[in-house]
Amino acid sequence: MRKIETQCVQAGWEPKNGEPRILPIYQSTTYKYDSADQIAKIFDLEEDGHTYSRMSNPTVAGLEERVCALEGGVAALCTGSGQSANFLSVFNIASCGDNFIAFTSIYGGSVNMFVMTFRRMGIEARFVTPGMSDEEIEAKIDDRTRCVFGEMIANPALNVFDVERYAALAHRHSIPLIIDNTFATPILARPFEYGADIVVHSMTKYMDGSSQVLGGAIVDSGNFDWAASGKFPEMTEPDESYHGVVYTRDFGKKAYITKARVQLMRDIGPVLSPAAAYTLYIGIDSLAVRMERHSENAMKVARFLEGQEKVESVNFPLLESSDQYALAQKYLKKGSCGVVSFVVKGGREKAMRFMNALDMIDIVVHVADARTSILHPASTTHRQLTDQQLLDAGIEPGMVRLSVGIENIDDIIADLKQAFDRI
Repeated sequence: MRKIETQCVQAGWEPKNGEPRILPIYQSTTYKYDSADQIAKIFDLEEDGHTYSRMSNPTVAGLEERVCALEGGVAALCTGSGQSANFLSVFNIASCGDNFIAFTSIYGGSVNMFVMTFRRMGIEARFVTPGMSDEEIEAKIDDRTRCVFGEMIANPALNVFDVERYAALAHRHSIPLIIDNTFATPILARPFEYGADIVVHSMTKYMDGSSQVLGGAIVDSGNFDWAASGKFPEMTEPDESYHGVVYTRDFGKKAYITKARVQLMRDIGPVLSPAAAYTLYIGIDSLAVRMERHSENAMKVARFLEGQEKVESVNFPLLESSDQYALAQKYLKKGSCGVVSFVVKGGREKAMRFMNALDMIDIVVHVADARTSILHPASTTHRQLTDQQLLDAGIEPGMVRLSVGIENIDDIIADLKQAFDRI
């Protein structure tokens, strides 16, 4: 098998003789067939093919193949945003009356969706913390629990998820482990190799790399046995909307992604446009090179911040002083992305003054692209959370999230230094 750096630029589109070298943008909603019988078979899921771009499109399919290859899965589904990928990943296997386990340290938008939107649908998110024992977490699991959801590198606390531990915990109860691998990307972390079953991404971040488009992805490892426990009737019993199709029987290891595509994408429609898929596909060309530079720069910034008297604490998993260091050594052997969070002494007011004093580094509601940027999570991305939820997520009033880009490291550190001098 080719190395992942090669997969970044080679996987997903294999042109035939005389075809375009680069994946084309198939800007079409509609596809023509020679016979009514053929398109009927595609609608009955008896044959592969594109019928309507809400469910599939050749450009999006090329991106799906590339992301799937990078994660080492069996099938992938791309969506219009990372948030829609998170939503579909859980909703694909949970119904009214069900529940699932989620970690408090995940992105604030995901917390809000899990607490508010899922509750309106009759699905309960039961939150746990990494500090809980297995017994405490398992006490929240019952016969209606459908999955465990966590982030490989938490946003913005930067906790490293112990995949092996929580995969074993989930599998003891015959439920899958879903990992959001957005910050690490498949370049830095390999959740499937440690027992994760499903991986999700906000491709809006590092995979795009330049703040151009939104996009999400769900990748299935193909390793989880949906039929063994009897807990997933939506996967193992006939789907009336497709005249009795049984996903596990008819699609084997691709059952989970097939159901998400032909049922949920069909009905809800959080589609990724062909133009956005093309941009993301091209962005991934440089992903391996960029992640190396992001990680190298972030390490140097984290060490610089540790030496600043106006900084109360620094969160970066690969610092020897970090309580996440041991987990980072196990799961993040190639680096820990470009995100560093730190607490400015003096609380929220001083943090705001520091951010306003920056020159090159921009204040933006985004993270994880080529340009260095900064944000105050408690006031923005996690603003909807209560004070207790903020503490549970590891967010203090003076915390800022710094997304270290790929500029020259001397310029990044110089801007940070002059901002500290001005406060």
